[in-house]
Amino acid sequence: MRFEILSDVGRKRTVNEDSAAVFTLPNGIILAVIADGMGGHLGGDYASSTAIQVIGEHFMELNSADFEEEQHWAEWLREVVNHVNRLLYTEANENEDLKGMGTTLEAALIRGRTCLVSHTGDSRVYAINDNGIRQVTRDHSYVNVLLDSGEITEEEAAVHPQRNWIMKAIGSEKTIEPDLYSIELNDRSYLLLCTDGLSNKVDQQLMREVVLSDAALHDKAKQLVDLANKMGGEDNISVILIDSTEVEVKNP
Repeated sequence: MRFEILSDVGRKRTVNEDSAAVFTLPNGIILAVIADGMGGHLGGDYASSTAIQVIGEHFMELNSADFEEEQHWAEWLREVVNHVNRLLYTEANENEDLKGMGTTLEAALIRGRTCLVSHTGDSRVYAINDNGIRQVTRDHSYVNVLLDSGEITEEEAAVHPQRNWIMKAIGSEKTIEPDLYSIELNDRSYLLLCTDGLSNKVDQQLMREVVLSDAALHDKAKQLVDLANKMGGEDNISVILIDSTEVEVKNP
């Protein structure tokens, strides 16, 4: 299993408040994590980078016995996400410079063809194969609340002035309950984790065309970032692209 990680500041920002990483255990289990921080230059950067670092450290302390059943995966993901949430929430309340900080957090735990995703915020996870592209996660956003209540249409949501308002973030509340999704990665399938700097700019069909092209994996990831920048690049852009067509895990 191969992967590429790219994070770009974009064309309008001076600080990259996104963070992304992939951690690999000796037994081949991998954890891909991506986060989009908020709360100003200091708070946003700190929130996203701390979330990635802490969850990665906890993951690397695990052994294969911790993943005998998928239920154990779910329990571990909930626990570690809540641990990160408490840590950031406490620091935001104790440090005036970090007040109001928070971060989105996507964590994809992959063992063989099985993937469990923890989702908080409006960063996204997509599953892509020859049959199409599927958005695995559902944004914790204000416009989705309006959509669910029937107050606006999909077309109105796409251009709504508050479309970037998120309703749930790591570190913004004392407790958190992330959404969990279980998916199977079939042959010729890819997993794409990204921040909204990509998803707000590049439509899903164009994402699919790029990912399923004959280009090298690194070039595919770079092309996605370049497209977002070409279309304005107002936000930081981060991408983790995972190719599940090979069983062997390869470090970047």
